[in-house]
Amino acid sequence: MMSSITCSSLASLAPLEAILFDIDGTLADSDPIHYYAFREMLQEVAFNGGDPISEEFFIKNISGKHNEELAHVLFPDWDLERARKFFDDKEAMFRRQVLLLAAEQMEAVDGLGELCRWVEDNGLRRAAVTNAPRANADLLISLLGLDKFFELVVIGSECERPKPFPDPYLNALQGLGISADHAFIFEDSVSGIKAGVAAGMPVVGLATRNPESMLTDAGATMVIKDFTESKLWTALKELAQNTGEIKVIT
Repeated sequence: MMSSITCSSLASLAPLEAILFDIDGTLADSDPIHYYAFREMLQEVAFNGGDPISEEFFIKNISGKHNEELAHVLFPDWDLERARKFFDDKEAMFRRQVLLLAAEQMEAVDGLGELCRWVEDNGLRRAAVTNAPRANADLLISLLGLDKFFELVVIGSECERPKPFPDPYLNALQGLGISADHAFIFEDSVSGIKAGVAAGMPVVGLATRNPESMLTDAGATMVIKDFTESKLWTALKELAQNTGEIKVIT
């Protein structure tokens, strides 16, 4: 059952003007494809003695992190150019797998369509904010049919600092012309939640792959499994009721 603290933390945003979305693991459960690509390519370079990484290792050490950060985590002895080449190749493998498996594995997180319609019907501003390369972001957004939904796509590597720093979310707010006092975020990773909290916004965590406890410890206001959960819609309804109506941006 949702606590009054959770309700009021979103209700305090009234009038709500914008919702910001992460992409991987938030719009679609793409982490299994990232895990596959990392597992295969790390084996090729004999990481961990050539033994395949576990999904637990992926969640704890890789998921949600920016590639520049991962270079130091996974390859502390490599020169930067070699590490960048590895990650470029990994992202290319990810995109190939997405295209191959899109029909089977790249469905939107349950309830996303209904949520997007609610956002549009209420005239809310929206942006996608991700640590993924722009080619990955554009591919996933296109496959999900959200090309026209997002007004702005902010890429971590194109900001001064990627997540877990607040810069990508602050850039999104600036691009939309919205205050952090009237926006909240959907995120699935620890680094993303930390970035959103540091940017001064409540974050709703999606436990698509990462454990709920990790998301809560990172500062998530609420954790949901998908966008169909009643506690999310109860909070949105309370937010609307507290203002009489959602503020429509024209």
